[in-house]
Amino acid sequence: MTTLRIAEGRHEKTDVLVIGAGIVGLAHAYEALRQGLSVRVVERDHRPNGASIRNFGHCCITGQGRDLSDMAFTSRQGWLDCARDVGFWAPEAGAVVVARSPEEMAVVEQFRDDRGDDAVRLLTSAEVAGRLGRADDSGFLGGAFLPADLRVDPRTTAGAIAEWIAAQPRADVLFGVSVGAVGGGRALTSAGEFEAERVIVCVGHDLDHLQPELAARYEVTRCSLQMALAPAPDSLTTESAILTGTSLTRYDGFTAMPGHRELAEAIARSTPELVELGANIMFTMRPDGTVLLGDSHSYDITMPPFQEEWITDRIIEEISGIIGAPLRIRQRWQGIYASSPHTSLLMEDIDEHTRAVSVTSGIGMTMCFGTAARTFESRGASVAAPAV
Repeated sequence: MTTLRIAEGRHEKTDVLVIGAGIVGLAHAYEALRQGLSVRVVERDHRPNGASIRNFGHCCITGQGRDLSDMAFTSRQGWLDCARDVGFWAPEAGAVVVARSPEEMAVVEQFRDDRGDDAVRLLTSAEVAGRLGRADDSGFLGGAFLPADLRVDPRTTAGAIAEWIAAQPRADVLFGVSVGAVGGGRALTSAGEFEAERVIVCVGHDLDHLQPELAARYEVTRCSLQMALAPAPDSLTTESAILTGTSLTRYDGFTAMPGHRELAEAIARSTPELVELGANIMFTMRPDGTVLLGDSHSYDITMPPFQEEWITDRIIEEISGIIGAPLRIRQRWQGIYASSPHTSLLMEDIDEHTRAVSVTSGIGMTMCFGTAARTFESRGASVAAPAV
């Protein structure tokens, strides 16, 4: 990580102050710089360490609901622009949806009919198997390719963006700085007082620590995920994100399809344990040849740190069956992100100088640059997307 520039006392005023160096905060800092504004980012950790590095690195552009689709495509362009400027890995690799039941295939076909052939390209069972590096297509009915989806490496991308921002002439990125209070264009921190014309609070699931009344109003809670990493089998080489039937029950674009209820009922009958653990069975390849595997979902205001081994085992069993090869787990971890029953995106003006932005539905990597663009085009207007 870049050298930390931290000094006590008062600091030079900037146009924008971003609280939080996760991907949402960094996207806001990047957008501020693109608009010619001076920006400072402060982060309590000493490097990106939260939800931004613990996810799949999948920008799920196509699977968003109609209400967020335009913002998702704005975010897609932001990702591509940032990747060009910073130089990180961001292939336009798309996503593959694997359908293994008539109910899954029905939702995939309905989604194609809804979005069109350019956005959703149906695949035969043999084509799905080929994209997974499998010689046989047993167990597959077909699927779809979603070409607009993007991939990034979650382990390295946020750090690369932070370093690039810190190197710009009108920017600071200060790690190891805790924020105690924000309001009126000022932030009181462990490194002194910071002042800016606009303060953007991007602290994810920790919104209740800094803005407890706002978090309570939106009933922001924490969603915990169990994930794992394994070396990829030699046969698996795709850079595309791989989604499955459970993914079709979690993203708003898919759940809007008329066959969604039948699919959810079929999954509950055939694999009730996947419903119990809140599964979204999917996986993505990293540039180093390892595979990110997951995931489960559980919800609480304060999340217990303990992981249930059967949950990870069941996820790995499911993915191994899709890949057609065993997986040797190298790492396991808990991811946590913000969740709200009222909105997918919490974008609320606290006062005329201060806005809170939290993605409250697990799509932070997808929507980060879209929320940043919305923030800087809608000064003074609070935004709350319809509840999922």
